[in-house]
Amino acid sequence: MRPIGRSRTVIRSLNKMNALAILKPIPVTQISVLLAEDHANFRKSLKLLVEIDGDIKVVGQAKNGREAVQLTLKLQPDVVIMDIAMPLLNGLQATRLIIESSPATRVLILSSHPDPEYIEQAMLYGASGYLIKQSSAPFIADAIREVLKGKTFFSASISKRLCDESRKVFVKRELLKKKVLRPPLSGNNLKN
Repeated sequence: MRPIGRSRTVIRSLNKMNALAILKPIPVTQISVLLAEDHANFRKSLKLLVEIDGDIKVVGQAKNGREAVQLTLKLQPDVVIMDIAMPLLNGLQATRLIIESSPATRVLILSSHPDPEYIEQAMLYGASGYLIKQSSAPFIADAIREVLKGKTFFSASISKRLCDESRKVFVKRELLKKKVLRPPLSGNNLKN
């Protein structure tokens, strides 16, 4: 039989090792982000918001589209959060230039413009997602992580609109297929 004192010492040692393992920081791969927004106060708030979990680091901030393109080339961030309405070069034009010159960088549009034409153009220029400023604060960090994985990310209202439009296109295409595959009804094809 073992002495009780020795067992308690072993248990205390194991508990201390577990406590140290919990306190030891786990290495985290940081996602580098460039913020492109012309309003300084909004940029500050956005920086705090995206960095709160610790796995995202804002490596640069641009106050206009031209500066966003230049900083992307210099810093090579993983993700650029891009506003559309910016001076010198708007966010859509800047997105196109960033995707052309730095294809590994993902661009996530963060705008107050839910206009379908803006969304369509952003996607055509290579943006990986589109968020509406008014409704997306809790989702920005998740959106950054998702677009970095090669996925797309949209605000809920935009996602619903895109889904509804896709459904309409699908239904129209299916109806067209049925019309083409079915022989037209005529007097000669009917049997009494």
